[in-house]
Amino acid sequence: MSELQVKELSRELVEAIEGLKDSDSLQESGVVTRVSDGVVWIYGLRGAGYSEVLEVATTEGGVARAFALNLNEDEIGAVLLDSETGVRAGAKVKLSGHVLDVPVGKELLGRVVDPLGRPIDGLGEIKTTQRGLIEKNAPGVMQRKHVHEPLATGLIAIDTMVPIGRGQRELIIGDRQTGKTAIAIDTMLNQHKQQTGVVNVYVAVGQKLSKVAALVERLKAEGVMDQTIVVATSPADPAALLYLAPYAGTAMGEYFRDNKQHALIIYDDLSKHAVAYRQMSLLLRRPPGREAYPGDVFYLHSRLLERSAKLSDDLGAGSLTALPIIETQAGDISAYIPTNVISITDGQIFMESDLFYQGIRPAVSVGLSVSRVGGDAQTKATKSVAGSLRVELAQFRELAAFSQFASDLDDETKQRIARGRLLTEILKQKQYSPLSVAEQVAMLVAAQKGAFDKVPQAKVGAAAHELTVRLAKDHTKVMTALNEGAKPAEDTIATVVEVAKKVAASYHQSEQ
Repeated sequence: MSELQVKELSRELVEAIEGLKDSDSLQESGVVTRVSDGVVWIYGLRGAGYSEVLEVATTEGGVARAFALNLNEDEIGAVLLDSETGVRAGAKVKLSGHVLDVPVGKELLGRVVDPLGRPIDGLGEIKTTQRGLIEKNAPGVMQRKHVHEPLATGLIAIDTMVPIGRGQRELIIGDRQTGKTAIAIDTMLNQHKQQTGVVNVYVAVGQKLSKVAALVERLKAEGVMDQTIVVATSPADPAALLYLAPYAGTAMGEYFRDNKQHALIIYDDLSKHAVAYRQMSLLLRRPPGREAYPGDVFYLHSRLLERSAKLSDDLGAGSLTALPIIETQAGDISAYIPTNVISITDGQIFMESDLFYQGIRPAVSVGLSVSRVGGDAQTKATKSVAGSLRVELAQFRELAAFSQFASDLDDETKQRIARGRLLTEILKQKQYSPLSVAEQVAMLVAAQKGAFDKVPQAKVGAAAHELTVRLAKDHTKVMTALNEGAKPAEDTIATVVEVAKKVAASYHQSEQ
């Protein structure tokens, strides 16, 4: 820009600023001093609040919306929600009088929207008058209740070893393409299959729209979309929309939590969210810190995830459960964003690349995965069979690695390795096939009581499936009792083992 242009620009700005003579005008009005990369800098607007919506006049006579993020002493830094085309230095800005909010309510169920609540599924306008604040304080300690109700994922490896409860925040972490989203989707499917009444909110942060469209089609095919809200953003969207997406989804989920219902929210994924915030922060001239992220990036995710809670009985006992997803680089969970989110959440499910490539799916790492709620989020039936499972698998993984170098093993070690391989096969599960509590318990009882010990390893999965089919067909009362969640009685266990042995015998004989 030439010196003459700078002088001309300065003169225009001085004239615009001169129009804001008194303090009242400065309180309610402002002038754009510069604009670039989706960020506008504004003189005036001394009455603006954090996250307040600002209305910027465009050269075409319209209005571009922005929201205030930097509240400096002499100017405001705001991020544009609309295109910056037509926004010029010297444009007038005024306060809207309200902070960012989005439409909420049951009317959004079955819809795909952007982070501002605008429909992008071509199904017409969403008719709701209710709004929810994008930024909102999390419930306080006295407004909460301890997490004690299971939120079953339908995945035997998770429900038994790293259980999730309603109101919990459980991180799903791992490298790309290791099945993180698959766990979240199966959890959504299971809410429909088990008729729990839990509402799903899926937030796609910077995901390919083709991937989101495929997900929506799958949810429709499974009949889950009717109890689901999808908030979608693509890599082509401005950083502002990627930043707002998780907060918008949380506001939509909070509506159900605050109305005595239960909701599940999936953030896919918060790594991209942090990158979008880093981009905005650098454009707003905030000083960079570790890995170029701003110093308040921890607060970015903590204020988001703290909003997930199990409310007290006085407030209706509703819940909002969060499954944030974080992508790691080469399994490095000690990087900045992974360590931040691990410290905020109530546990993590770590997806191990090596297990995934071995065909063990879901590829849940027994050693690095943990639930800080634990048995409180399990039924007594699940707890009765899951007690030793984690230890047995951990010992097996260690012994299996050791046995590769040992030529001679004692009988006890061989038995532990055989049992570990059997349990590993039982825990394998195909996507889109969540299991009920009864099915999970029956399969583990059969494995732990030795009924499947002689079944060939390659046939264990098929035998376990046949066991659940036979029990559902011939022993309905047993399955109903297990589904109710009480600790299984001795005769129930005996029935399961008896049927399992018959199933195992047919597989064992067919192999001979």
